[in-house]
Amino acid sequence: MTRADTLAARLADLEQQIRGACQRAGRPPEQVTLVAVSKRKPASDILAARSVGQVDFGENYAQELRDKARALHEAPEAAGLRWHYIGPLQRNKVKYVVGTAALVHTVDHPKILAALEQRAVAQGVTQEVLVQVNLAEEPQKSGVHRDELPALLDAFADAPHAPCRGLMLMPPWDPNPEAARPLFRRLRQLRDELAQQPRDNVRLEHLSMGMSHDFAVAIEEGATLVRVGTAIFGERDTPPPADP
Repeated sequence: MTRADTLAARLADLEQQIRGACQRAGRPPEQVTLVAVSKRKPASDILAARSVGQVDFGENYAQELRDKARALHEAPEAAGLRWHYIGPLQRNKVKYVVGTAALVHTVDHPKILAALEQRAVAQGVTQEVLVQVNLAEEPQKSGVHRDELPALLDAFADAPHAPCRGLMLMPPWDPNPEAARPLFRRLRQLRDELAQQPRDNVRLEHLSMGMSHDFAVAIEEGATLVRVGTAIFGERDTPPPADP
């Protein structure tokens, strides 16, 4: 069995699980986009997954995203591929992401937003983003706290080239997928509440939440983007790249 065959079988299984979760939630499966998290996986894996129909790929390291995007830019097999940046973002890494990622999932501070806006203006592009929310208030994790979220959304009034398209969540790790359900539900409720308050350059249409072990629960609670890596590509056995 080729690598493409293996990935095709895993993606087909995931599609079936996504359809099942959507059916339980009374949602059309077309509302959910599978983002294949390809961090620390070779470009050949991305091409193999693309060859069997996967379109959206997520990267956690800014320079790894830059390098893979450059390597695959002219590959005919990569036509139609869409990149997502899903890792913590520092201001000095914005230059690697803007104009490369179709969607940046991890904006969590006005200074990051301002840097994205400045870079997007310089490159003459529009860089769509999501705001990462730290609902569990874990000190070691990125994400804006709930009480600071409205002010951050207000800041998008000054960022027409970096519009907000939704919210993102990374709950505390728990092997039981049901443990994350309350947080997934809270994010959806928060999104619905905030969507009633119109803001310039903000359209809260997406919820990025759910990974390999809990994406079905996330879909049941309203996820539109699920970030799945291990269930597609297998375990990662190489250290993360240097991303100084």
